[in-house]
Amino acid sequence: MPQRLLIFLAGIIFFLACQQAPLTEQRSSLFLDSLSRNTFHFFWDLAEPENGNIPDRWPSPSFSSIAATGFGLTSYLVGVERGYITREQAAERTLTTLKFFVEAPKGDSVAGVTGYKGFFYHFIDMKTGLRFQTVELSTIDTGLLMAGILSSQTYFDQDNAIENQIRVFADSLYRAVEWDWAMNGEQTMSMGWHPEKGFIDARWKGYNEAMILYVLALGSPTHTIPAESWKAWTDTYQYGTYYGQEHVNFGPLFGHQYSHIYIDFRGIFDPYMKAKGFDYFENSRRATYANRAYCMANPAAYTGYTENIWGLTACDGPGNATKMNPNVAFKGYSARGAAQWYVEDDGTIAPTAAGGSIPFAPEICIPALVEMHRLYGDKIYARYGFKDAFNWTIPNTDGTTGWVDKDYLGIDQGPIVIQLENYRSELIWSLMKKSPYIQSGLKKAGFTGGWLDQ
Repeated sequence: MPQRLLIFLAGIIFFLACQQAPLTEQRSSLFLDSLSRNTFHFFWDLAEPENGNIPDRWPSPSFSSIAATGFGLTSYLVGVERGYITREQAAERTLTTLKFFVEAPKGDSVAGVTGYKGFFYHFIDMKTGLRFQTVELSTIDTGLLMAGILSSQTYFDQDNAIENQIRVFADSLYRAVEWDWAMNGEQTMSMGWHPEKGFIDARWKGYNEAMILYVLALGSPTHTIPAESWKAWTDTYQYGTYYGQEHVNFGPLFGHQYSHIYIDFRGIFDPYMKAKGFDYFENSRRATYANRAYCMANPAAYTGYTENIWGLTACDGPGNATKMNPNVAFKGYSARGAAQWYVEDDGTIAPTAAGGSIPFAPEICIPALVEMHRLYGDKIYARYGFKDAFNWTIPNTDGTTGWVDKDYLGIDQGPIVIQLENYRSELIWSLMKKSPYIQSGLKKAGFTGGWLDQ
């Protein structure tokens, strides 16, 4: 073949390769647009009109999760900024939600109430808003609800009747939470309380999603907790190296995501992490890489795990499929994860594991979400984005394999839409930096550096 023809063909190939790169990036951007919009609509479409309560799951009949409602309040802000809804629509929905929690019946009765001492029950009836069965008064779920409420307080800053009332209600709800009571005389906070038997013995210690809980408690101007509580919390961390990543370990990825939804930990350090030489954001990045590396290694040889199909966190699971494959203990809803001292894996992948970690490691998280969508399409992706979880190891009676959750879960939808927005615009991080309560809580915990010092 003549040399000039070879050079010409090489030039054509190079040109086409250069054209393919921006096309791929464009396709990825279009996918992220649809993922954001579809996931947002889980919260917008499914909230109870009369009180703003968000369902724990859908389409299965469900009670409301107060943590999902907190994520919902924050997702409305994303909706406004992305043009999915108007500011006025978001403000009206937010006011309805906050008004419900302000006026809801409270007290130490076993029934007929929504909360007590500023805390709210983990699950409440979608319509009445009253305690669901005998669930606990939840400290962490109240914390996530309050984080969503404070994001609303900061965002709705205009001088008009609705937005003024939002700020008043938000402040009232946050100041009413008796964080000091929930310490129950100890250095770390109880996970919850039942009117039938008092405080839960389990406490918030070890690294997990409760960073936001302690920051909110430390920042309270009315019911604060001692500064020493933060050290008591960090003293229980498990620090080690897992799949080549040295970090503070916690198995399920949601524990590395939830607090970061609301707080930008880049460049700020508490005494514990300052001694380690890196911040909590980097810690979550390393945890994300370790989670992926474990799935790529796939020590239990589950079906479908690859460099782009990975992600272990709390999610639904196949549960009753155990009888179909007696060699695997398939679980229902469970805190799946992988860390040095914790491995819980039954072949179930949750898209929120990668979705909630997008800001930490977009170079591996976005390709994972794109690949899941490309390979499995409407099997796992429908009206409100990704279904909660899937498992291709499950044998079916027709000779095929594969289980896909029928439900979406609010507490798994929230990290996807909010963290995607933090990656794209830093919207929620920027808002929460303005909150005097967040600033106060971080400083009382001993955080310094970066934006906190500016």
